[in-house]
Amino acid sequence: EKDEPGEEVRVTYRELLELTCRLGNTLKRQGVKQGDRVTIYMPPCPVAVASMLACARIGAVHAVVFAGFSAESLADRIRD
Repeated sequence: EKDEPGEEVRVTYRELLELTCRLGNTLKRQGVKQGDRVTIYMPPCPVAVASMLACARIGAVHAVVFAGFSAESLADRIRD
């Protein structure tokens, strides 16, 4: 489900796998490798889920943060 009530996006397992693989390859091309730390800052959506799965797939540790955090809280979470 999206942020707005009543809005949802349906994704098949195949679509999720393809998106996850594409994002994983993009992360690797950007130099992210096993053991690296990645912070994901995006709204709840299928791409956010695929981003988390892509990090797990390549062995990168990930943390998810959302826009509802204050600037200080966001900075603390990214540093952690």
